[in-house]
Amino acid sequence: MTSGGTRIFAVAEFNACRAAQLEATTLDVAEIVGPNEVRLVGAELDQIKAARPEAGYLVEWDIPDTIDMETYLARKKANSPKYANVPEVSFLRTYVREDMDKCLCFYNAPDEDAVVRARDAVSTPIDRIHSLEG
Repeated sequence: MTSGGTRIFAVAEFNACRAAQLEATTLDVAEIVGPNEVRLVGAELDQIKAARPEAGYLVEWDIPDTIDMETYLARKKANSPKYANVPEVSFLRTYVREDMDKCLCFYNAPDEDAVVRARDAVSTPIDRIHSLEG
């Protein structure tokens, strides 16, 4: 949940079933977008489940139409070592939508400026940044 509770991002794992469609009135929210199929990048699911790393910031990037999954993954692999240039920030994981509409990247950082420096280091823009509640 973002600070102030203005947005909730939910990632759920389903085995051989489809996610049930929820109604906005059920959750007392204005709008529900999704569900959308995502791919986990930058971590293994078992590692995340075991460690439960605490993310302080979530970055949304609306991926341009010119980037397909193969291009995205190659770019991610090439740029990820550059995070070492911003040691106060830990990149935790990314969920990229299979339709390539957007990705959600989770970071542990001392402040928002540090996240911006990390994104600059990997030459990747920020469309929206959210501080997450602990």
